[in-house]
Amino acid sequence: MKILIAIIILLIVHLQYRLWWGDASIFQIRDYQQRLDRLKKTAQEKKERNDALYAEVLDLRKGDEAIEERARYELGMVKENETFFQVIE
Repeated sequence: MKILIAIIILLIVHLQYRLWWGDASIFQIRDYQQRLDRLKKTAQEKKERNDALYAEVLDLRKGDEAIEERARYELGMVKENETFFQVIE
């Protein structure tokens, strides 16, 4: 009977060791979950950025208003017979 109890205790100790410090331990699983959460957040941010860029590309392909707006604000272009006023505050 003492041998059976000793075997059960050794088995419990072995399983506890594997649970806390072995492969696929609780600490590793928590670390993997944190890394996965960070990767999901990064992927979501990149997806939102890609969606915004895709919407901008579609807008530029559709009409001339978007192209004209970018030319005005980014390049400082003006149409013929227009007067450009710059207000400095």
